[in-house]
Formats: sequence, C-alpha cells, structure tokens
Amino acid sequence: MDITERFLHYTQFDTQSSEESESVPSTAKQLTFAKYLKEELENEGLSDVEMDEMGYIYATLKANTKKKVPTIGFISHYDTSPDCSGANIKPRIVRGYDGGDITLSEGIVSSPSKFPELKAHVGEDLIVTDGTTLLGADDKAGIAEIVQAMCWLRDHDDIKHGNIRIAFNPDEEIGMGAHHFDVEKFGCQWAYTMDGGDLGDLEFENFNAASAKIHIKGVSVHPGYAKGKMVNANRLAAEFIGMLPANETPEATEGYEGFYHLLGINANIENATLSYIIRDHDRERFEERKDFIEKCVRQMQEKYGENMVTADIKDQYYNMKEKIDPNMHVIDIVLKAMQECGVTPKVEPIRGGTDGAQLSFKGLPCPNIFAGGVNFHGPYEFVSIQVMEKAVEVITKICELTAGYED
Repeated sequence: MDITERFLHYTQFDTQSSEESESVPSTAKQLTFAKYLKEELENEGLSDVEMDEMGYIYATLKANTKKKVPTIGFISHYDTSPDCSGANIKPRIVRGYDGGDITLSEGIVSSPSKFPELKAHVGEDLIVTDGTTLLGADDKAGIAEIVQAMCWLRDHDDIKHGNIRIAFNPDEEIGMGAHHFDVEKFGCQWAYTMDGGDLGDLEFENFNAASAKIHIKGVSVHPGYAKGKMVNANRLAAEFIGMLPANETPEATEGYEGFYHLLGINANIENATLSYIIRDHDRERFEERKDFIEKCVRQMQEKYGENMVTADIKDQYYNMKEKIDPNMHVIDIVLKAMQECGVTPKVEPIRGGTDGAQLSFKGLPCPNIFAGGVNFHGPYEFVSIQVMEKAVEVITKICELTAGYED
C-alpha cells in the first residue's frame, strides 16, 4: 500500500473529538479508527502492538543492529478538529496542480489569491476536500507517514536503526491528547510528533495555553415589568466581551503575539457561558493574561454581585522550548535529516500547541515535524502527496542518523 492509498483510507473514518465530553476518548467513534490502526500495525509486522482502554496505541519496530542505539519515538494523533465536520469526507486528487483556482464544489473555490500557500505546490498532486468537510491531514497525514516509514525500514534491512517506538492517540485537538500518554511505557529517550504543517516545518516553541469559561447568571422577568429587577445575562456577556482588548485576538496577531480567543457563546436571559482560550509564548505574559481575565471578572462582580459572574481557568500546556533547549541534539538530528533529504528547514514558533508540548514537560523531549497539511480545521484543507512522501524520507533518515548518534 502506498502512502496515498493509506491516507485516503484513513480519511474515511470520522474521528472528530468533542470539547463538551468528559469521557476518554471524548467520542466513541475515535475508538473505531483506533481499533483499525491496531490491527493494521499487527498486520504490518510491528512488535509490542497494544491499545489501552482509552485508545492510546503503542508499537515497536525492532532494532536491526547490535550497536547500543537510543530508542526514539514518532507520535501522531488521530482525532480531527471539532471546528468542522469530519464525517463523509470526499477527498479528491488534483494531479499536477497548475497554480490556479481549485473548484471544490459548486460555489466553493480554493484560490491562491486567498490561500497563497497553494503557490508553493505548483506541479504537485494535491489531495483536497469537496468543500463541505475538513480533510483530516491534521493528523492522519502524520499517521500515514509514520506507518509508511516503518514499513519501508522493515523492508530495507540495510538501513540500520535502533528500536523505534510509535504511538497514536486521541483528543489532541481538544488539548487532552497527552494527558493519558504513558511516557514510561513508551520508553524513549526522545520523540517527534509528526503534526506540523507544510514542507520543512520544524517547531520546538509553542504557546503557553489555558482555557477560560466565564459563567454569568441572570434574572429573568417579564420585560414589561423588568425595571430594577431583570438582569440580562446576554447583555452582561456582551459587556464582558467588550472588556477584552480587540487587538489581541487571533485575527489581529501573528508571530510571537499572544491572544484571547472567544470560542463560543451559550446564552439566554438567565444564564450565559463564554468559552475562551488564552495563548502566549512568553510565560510571564501568559500569567498576566490569566490575571487580566480574573480582574475583569472581579469588576463585573463589583458591579452586579459576587455570584453573578465567575471564571473557571485551567492551564492546558506550556512552551516546550523550556525543555528542548537542554536537549538540542534532538533538533540537530532533524536538521541534518532534512538537509540530507533535500528539505529546507523552516524553524518557527507554533501558534498553537501539540501533544509534544505536554510530553516534553512529562520528561520526553518531543519537537514537532511537518506532516504536510495546510489550512487545517476547515474545508480548504489540503495536503501534497509529494510532501507526505518527503516526510516519510525524513522519518527514515532520522532513524538512520540516530543509529550513529553518540551521546
């Protein structure tokens, strides 16, 4: 099976995760794909294949050298974003992309004028959606690349490597992917998530991240007799939103700039809930952002009553750079692998997070490497077949170079 066939098959599984769920994984349908992946790894001849009750899958490609070599790992997540439907995906291959508009379906066009990333892939074969769902390259492209690389190494015994561990997990898209990851069982000196974007992306800086839910209580009274009695939770929600800086949102920031992002509003007269995420690369500024949310809540409490507005703020993950800096050999190997594979590295901070951030703080240094997907979490998502193939080359080269690594 080539990587295109493998990836296209993966897209047929609906694995959307849910922020509203308390279960692990957050949706039962993720387990359907997990069970398939477990069987696939067994059929491909990998060792130590297991899946726990929460859908975390682990497997090993055994070493083919007697030399003492570090055990390294490759990790991808199999859930897709709650932001866009992942059901009934109808992928299509655009052969030899000519650089023009791509009609996904009637009235839905992916154009380089709106998505200039397309221009880097002229002449390549692009897998696109039909404009009604996401594609799922985030992160099924990463899974396909890892499995394909393990199969290639299995069939090329002349390329010496140590034990290589792989793992696939649920719920990364809701910030929970690494929470139940068993680092001790994984047993690696270091690992890589194949969860980055376009060709050459290498990331070992990411946002510090927290979630914030603002709960607002109102008092419902007939509007004809509401003077001095009604407290409209809808209006208080709008007031709170207006307290946050309008120029510190995702659509107004870039690079190392952090933000407050309003994910959703659930509101009526009596109750309102505002769901935010808070992001910043700088740890001190991150703490200041959380404090500012609390300050806004206190101001609302002083105005409307202590029990009328409350906040539930939870840290999600931290900037992995803090843990990667003392282990820069992990990055040096990737840079050399990319160079030998003819890939120009693009080292940039992640304006987001990966499971590798949490895993790094669990004691497993884990930077992020490109998987090829572009325009994640929406119907304009695409992936280049040639970039996926190049990712497979980089994985195998990392394994080969690690066999020559001397601590």
